[in-house]
Amino acid sequence: MTIKVLVVDDSAFFRRRVTEILNAHTELEVIGDASNGKDAISQTALLKPDVVTMDIEMPVMDGITAVAQIMASTPTPIIMFSSLTHDGAKATLNALEAGALDFLPKRFEDIAKNKTEGIQLLQDRVLQLGKKKSARRTPREVPVPRATTIESSRTLRKSPSEQRAETASSLSRIQSRTRQTAPAPAVSSIPTRRTSFRASGKEYKLLAIGTSTGGPVALQTVLSKIPANFPLPIVIVQHMPAAFTPAFAARLDSQCNISVSEAKTGDILRAGHAYLAPGGKQMLLEGRAGKANLVIRDDDSERLTYKPSVDLSFGSAAKTYGGEVLGIILTGMGADGREGCRMLKQRGATIWAQDEETSVVYGMPQAVTVAGIAEQNFALDKIGSAILKEISGG
Repeated sequence: MTIKVLVVDDSAFFRRRVTEILNAHTELEVIGDASNGKDAISQTALLKPDVVTMDIEMPVMDGITAVAQIMASTPTPIIMFSSLTHDGAKATLNALEAGALDFLPKRFEDIAKNKTEGIQLLQDRVLQLGKKKSARRTPREVPVPRATTIESSRTLRKSPSEQRAETASSLSRIQSRTRQTAPAPAVSSIPTRRTSFRASGKEYKLLAIGTSTGGPVALQTVLSKIPANFPLPIVIVQHMPAAFTPAFAARLDSQCNISVSEAKTGDILRAGHAYLAPGGKQMLLEGRAGKANLVIRDDDSERLTYKPSVDLSFGSAAKTYGGEVLGIILTGMGADGREGCRMLKQRGATIWAQDEETSVVYGMPQAVTVAGIAEQNFALDKIGSAILKEISGG
């Protein structure tokens, strides 16, 4: 099935460029364009595209206003183009709150190593959003794989130097495994498990969350239900450019009862505080449960696709906290987080995943579900309350 796209931008040159890139893919077809938000609304209603690419700053009507009106009248997956600046980050986050599902910088080279990678990135993002809409029209169910249960094993206390050496060795293995392991096979539909949720009664010392496409809104939905006196620290890995994470952390902090900040080296993890991994860097946990701290490092390695990487952060959490972690994978493209979750599960940690129906892109949650790592699948609006029930043991 061909994914039909509407391209919206006030620059005729940029509209032509995006059109050429998308039409070069056999599964994509640009069926129209618009030069401002007002035209975008009418064209979306007329042409019924599967995906809309939308600029933010345009004459007559800006992209954010257009997104809100399109989602109110003709709900359609929308991907925003933005500048990697502080103002651009704030505007993009506003667009996501208005209903846009994803974003890319207008300068593809800002997040791609070369022209070819930038082209593929745009094509892949549009394909994923378009296929999500198509899947809702023609779902095909497949059986849910049985969850595996791995007993928790006690971890011996080691000296800080031994822990760092062990963590480095394990993270190296994660990097190698992540490179060698192919993404989870495509599955059209994995239905949400309908069994009622009961708290396991386990004790936890850390909540860890990983996400990508669709994550900003998903995180807001989950974290807004967490009270200020939440008894655990929270670490968050959201695939996001470096220019965006400070603004995103500040926005979450203003919207949530808990405190949220962009993580920095030396942060000591404390209860009721969420630490967002900085874009373009890696966030690692060191120390031991109850007295852990964060290390933020530059990573010039080309071996890992994602910076920050859920695999690396979760892998270090497994070394630091063992089985006393509740790990959650939310909506996102790809399979980042699968190997980190595997390490956590092997230590006895609990892993949950967002369900397919409420995921913007069911890549990351699908990866841990198909691998038999996720023990529960939840609709997005149920995750916050499930966290509170699990942590309280009620």
